Amino acid sequence: MIKALPILALAAVAACTAPEVRLATPQIDSDVSVRTSFPSLEMRLVSLPTYASAEEISSQQADGTITSGASLLWADDPARAVTLALARHLSQITGATVAPEPWPFDAYAAGRVDVRFSDMLARSDNQFQIAGQYFIVDSEGRGRDRAVLFDITEPISAPYGAPQAAEARARAISRLSVEIAQKGL
Repeated sequence: MIKALPILALAAVAACTAPEVRLATPQIDSDVSVRTSFPSLEMRLVSLPTYASAEEISSQQADGTITSGASLLWADDPARAVTLALARHLSQITGATVAPEPWPFDAYAAGRVDVRFSDMLARSDNQFQIAGQYFIVDSEGRGRDRAVLFDITEPISAPYGAPQAAEARARAISRLSVEIAQKGL
């Protein structure tokens, strides 16, 4: 009977915890069309800063510190969600076959897109910023490899909460996709 006590205590604690609240990033469609000579592209899993890769939604405070709370979580793993959004946008924009890694098709992709974020944050000035570098690799060796820096900000609309920050993040990722298609492909 003594061994059952810890299990009962855990069950009681679990019954008292509040349900998780999660926030999905809205999907934004792009009406931009860019021609590319890459018929297929593999989208590598993006690299995010530690604070942006966590489930908890982070934001910058007026004093410059970055905080997060466990009361509101992203609906999906941030790296996975951003990777899927970039792949969807690039496919929409270019018409190429774009898929996240691992490449699901028998034939190899003609190119690879690798995005590494140094910043992905709702700033205290009500701007959502993404910054970093993306790399385009020509798998067919035609000398079209690229390395390009990016820094994109999108305004966070009033009332400046997490849903508005998620919408600004979606717009910033959409803009990055257009930039990758126009400057990298």
